[in-house]
Amino acid sequence: MFKQRFGVPCQSPQPLRTNRATKMSVLSGVELEPPPKGLMEAYQTLFTTKSILFLTELTTTFQGEVDRILKLRISRKVSLDLTGDLPGFSDETAHVRNDATWKVLPVPERLRKRHVDIGDLAPCDTERFMQGLRSSAQGIQVDFDDGNCPTYHNQIKGIYNVFKVVHNQFHDAPPISQAPVLMLRPRAWNMVEHNMMVNGRQVPGPLFDFGLLMFHCGMQLFENNSGPFFYLSKIENHLEARLWNNIFLWTEDKLGLPVGSVKATVLIESVLATFEMEEILYELRDHSAGLNCGIWDYSASFVNKFGHRPAFLLPDRSKYVNMEKQFLKSYMDLLVQTCHRRGALATGGMAALLLPRDKNSALYSKVLATVTRLKLLEVSAGVDGFMVYDLDLIEPMQQLFQQHTQGDNQLNELRDDLSVTPTQLLTMPAGGVTLYGLKYNIAVGILFIEAWLRGKGHFFYKGQVEDSATAEISRSQVWQWIRHHARLEDDDSEVTSGLVKSLTQEVREELREVLQCSTVRDVQRLLTATSMFLEVVQKSEFPEFLTTYLSQDHTFLASQVENEEVDAGGVPRHKL
Repeated sequence: MFKQRFGVPCQSPQPLRTNRATKMSVLSGVELEPPPKGLMEAYQTLFTTKSILFLTELTTTFQGEVDRILKLRISRKVSLDLTGDLPGFSDETAHVRNDATWKVLPVPERLRKRHVDIGDLAPCDTERFMQGLRSSAQGIQVDFDDGNCPTYHNQIKGIYNVFKVVHNQFHDAPPISQAPVLMLRPRAWNMVEHNMMVNGRQVPGPLFDFGLLMFHCGMQLFENNSGPFFYLSKIENHLEARLWNNIFLWTEDKLGLPVGSVKATVLIESVLATFEMEEILYELRDHSAGLNCGIWDYSASFVNKFGHRPAFLLPDRSKYVNMEKQFLKSYMDLLVQTCHRRGALATGGMAALLLPRDKNSALYSKVLATVTRLKLLEVSAGVDGFMVYDLDLIEPMQQLFQQHTQGDNQLNELRDDLSVTPTQLLTMPAGGVTLYGLKYNIAVGILFIEAWLRGKGHFFYKGQVEDSATAEISRSQVWQWIRHHARLEDDDSEVTSGLVKSLTQEVREELREVLQCSTVRDVQRLLTATSMFLEVVQKSEFPEFLTTYLSQDHTFLASQVENEEVDAGGVPRHKL
């Protein structure tokens, strides 16, 4: 068991008294920014002396391991680049894959039937959070990652909203034991929290989110048989899963929770993680709630890891990339087979399409038919559940499960007929590049950056929701098509930096209408987003994560100051 470094028990928290105009030094070696405007109550509730002590010890305990796994990511990428090797199933961990006797612990009752979760729900959006809680969904992806812009304001408000939900402080929300189960998704390891420093370093984003959520909500969720349950983003290998498992054990010990109380679903968003799915489950076997497969972050990871190789030129996603393609279908099939063989749940991605308001329109029928067809592919593959963004899709998709499956889940679908090979997982689909697809990717990339400059983590475009996952694949494709001089199917012209610049100016003018830019500030923000997008797609070396690039950029940091009013003393306060 982990030893408690500080002798102060983690109960009866006392609120901090803070001067909003200056950074606080609340404990030796700890600095915390004052509260965002309008969030003093939330701030004082979350940042008590004991919660800060807990966060500090969590950070100091695991900062070294976080540094190590991030350096190992770099080392692995460099090794792949220098050798030209491809990932495969490791001989070093073959004993884990070959041992048929181990399984993950059974999940709690509330996780056994999660046919439809709501995805991309940023909890700082109180109204949508309340709508989700009152819905008939089985679960909610409470998203501090892909669908959320991690400004200080958004993180504090979002975590406080979770606190209020868990402690039944919203009068128009059901009790936590009757609400859809909360699947809390902290930020990924590539993100940091700019507003808290421990020992002279910014706190890793996931530790900040996880620590506050667990300290304030973990026991309450456990006592109500409703958690604590998490999604873990962007894990690349089993060592990263081991780190999370150690964090869970440490936290359970500190908070007096039984071992195995925390359950987590790992999102397999990296091609490298696909070859270690059994090992990831093994490391988390006491804490596993299964694995999840998506499409766009996963597809973008091919560009991230192999984008400079011509053999991995990914064709136009708007025309040639979907879950029916071999490399994605094989990935989903292997994930389902791996999970069910080990007694773990397997979940699919999020339906991003939005239903039109007019239920009698032909377009409504078309959109519903498209979502139904694509989600039926996942149900037929054996998934135990998936996500939707549009709340009006919850009941039709639940009916889909009722019509095509039996019981709470499909754990009995072992998929023993499958034999997935590395070649199937690594072969890119055939296809080219279209002018429409190029312009669409440019538009999504610009709109995502523009949304972040407004403090928003997702937006709507052409009938669907877009978030950091679609922004990642969009900017990745534009970068890769420039790098490999891809040719357009339309007229055989070459995709060059010059062409992308020209099209970007054209797209920008179209987006002025889409965004309804009505002020000088609106126009300037769009111009800034356009410039930042062009900078990213023209870089010699591929930026690993767009969100990392943005969150460290001065332009984005400065935009958060602009979004906050100057306080009474005339001192601007940073939000991120």
